Amino acid sequence: MSFFPIRPPSDCSPLVEIMHQILRTFVLICCFHTACPFCPAQCTCVFHGRSDGTGTRSVLCNDPDMSDIPVNVPVDTVKLRVEKTAVRRVPTEAFYYLTELRYLWITYNSITSVDTGSFYNLKVLHELRLDGNVISVFPWESLKEMPLLRTLDLHNNRLTSIPAEAIPYLEKLTYLDLSSNKLATLPSDLMDIWPPFNGEPVTSNASQKVVLGLQDNPWFCDCKISKLIEISKMAVTPVILMDLFLTCSAPENLNGVLFQRAELDNCVKPSVMTSATKITSPLGSNVLLRCDATGYPTPSLYWSRSDGSLVNNTVQESPGDGIRWSIMSVHGILHKDAGDYSCRAKNDAGAAEATISLSVAGTMSTTISPVMPDVGTGPTGSGWTYSPGGDVTIFTSTVPMARTTAVALSAKPKTSSSIQRGSLKPAKIQQGGGGRKFVSDEKSKKSESSKLVKDLEIVDETSDSAVLVWKAEGLPKNSPLTVVYSPYGEDGEDDYKRTVETNAGSGKILLEELSPGIRYSVCLVAKGSAAAKDPCIDFYTLDNFEEGGQNQLFIIISGIACALALPLIGLLLYKILALYYKASEATPDEEELEKESYVKFETINMKQRTMNPHPTELWARRPTHESERLLLCSRSSIDSQMTYKSDSSRSEYLC
Repeated sequence: MSFFPIRPPSDCSPLVEIMHQILRTFVLICCFHTACPFCPAQCTCVFHGRSDGTGTRSVLCNDPDMSDIPVNVPVDTVKLRVEKTAVRRVPTEAFYYLTELRYLWITYNSITSVDTGSFYNLKVLHELRLDGNVISVFPWESLKEMPLLRTLDLHNNRLTSIPAEAIPYLEKLTYLDLSSNKLATLPSDLMDIWPPFNGEPVTSNASQKVVLGLQDNPWFCDCKISKLIEISKMAVTPVILMDLFLTCSAPENLNGVLFQRAELDNCVKPSVMTSATKITSPLGSNVLLRCDATGYPTPSLYWSRSDGSLVNNTVQESPGDGIRWSIMSVHGILHKDAGDYSCRAKNDAGAAEATISLSVAGTMSTTISPVMPDVGTGPTGSGWTYSPGGDVTIFTSTVPMARTTAVALSAKPKTSSSIQRGSLKPAKIQQGGGGRKFVSDEKSKKSESSKLVKDLEIVDETSDSAVLVWKAEGLPKNSPLTVVYSPYGEDGEDDYKRTVETNAGSGKILLEELSPGIRYSVCLVAKGSAAAKDPCIDFYTLDNFEEGGQNQLFIIISGIACALALPLIGLLLYKILALYYKASEATPDEEELEKESYVKFETINMKQRTMNPHPTELWARRPTHESERLLLCSRSSIDSQMTYKSDSSRSEYLC
């Protein structure tokens, strides 16, 4: 549209000139108001108007010769599509001025690189599609620039892995398509962002459904994707798979097997067991909490407080495959340490958790030595004692020119962490002579008798009794003594307190009817002394299993010795009887032995040669039994023949 200047006649008044200027300004404003925004040359811009005058603008850029992302797209564009172009890269802040963009499709191009800041300032973007490209690495952290993103389509690319750092940026997605890539595995924590692995119950609410596209990937079926395999086997699940027939490509024994039929080896969810579920420990003590976990792969253990904060002072060890234990230590426990501690075991197959509740009993105690004022100062003063539940005693005295306050905190812990409030009681003040006697002076004199009994000791304790011994110096042997004993911390309770009367000369006494495994306090009270100042001692009774431990050990050792000795004794007896029986059977008759075992050789001796007419009679013969002769003939002819020869003799055989 062209504008021609309007020239008024020369004889017009100045008022007409002003009117013409106003008219030109109005025409220009109208033209700018009705003019369409500029559209890139290689794109098509469409405005979808409504009857109320509002509408949305979409831009389509699909020129095959386009090599760069267009930068002059109308700012009111709601949907931008860059499809089937030669674009190879999405630069930084390529769409920062499109603040109203809700749908961004950059599909079926030649994109290989996407910058981390490519999607800067897309605060209202709902849908991002980058399918049909050659992207091998995607900047997952760039998703934080799109807080309202719900759809992410990356199918038909070249992605090989998804890092664990990408998981926080995928929690709000309701549609994620990673199909037709080169993914072999997934982070084991990826499925934890969706039910049921995030702890939320599985419901049929459609608003919680998540659509996943994972087909056409070379999946390596091991424990890392065991949760994905488990989802594929679920009948009701909030995670909907685009293709239910996902298959394994590796390992070799699972090649071509459907996820729904795959059985993984060496993949076991962890289980956790703690040493206790509730523990109560005294204030200021050291506490050790232990938990054990099993699973494969070997799970890792983490300790955390009820608020989710991790606990660092832990030690853990794995004695073997599939087993791990962990110990958490709390030194000098305080009231702020009370609460629940969770031990969480986690591996690729899943996670498990166990909780230990820790309670703290008792109050923190401190002792401050009282400061005594000078008894020789001034006239009378006033004093009072504050006693909250017998735990705290405050003594205050006032003297001229000085004021002294002493606080004594008892060191006996109570089973309750609260401090009971007491009442203010006026202290007794005794006066005599020209000076003052303080309450502490009175008590110090009463406690002199306690110094006469010393060296209290428990020499023999069992599960229900104990022997108390002591030494009494400066007291008569028949001086009465009262033995007072009760469970520790129950000194003021008459129901638990027991007394036994004895004398100082006995030196020992048996305390009976005790409970096993309990801490007791025992005091010796002499006549005329304050019970709080008498010598006391604490001790523990033995548990039942400790008392019988030695006997049980002896019985076990004796049983083992008997089990080893009895077979040896039986074997020895058997050998002796066998030898005796064999010897009795192997003793034949003497006559039979003589016939069978030995040979009686003929006694052949030489005669003296004499001159007679029969020179051949040179040998003398002893009559031999026929059986002996036959036995002798069975010998070798060489052994049995006589080799003696002479001029007048001949060879002769016995047979």
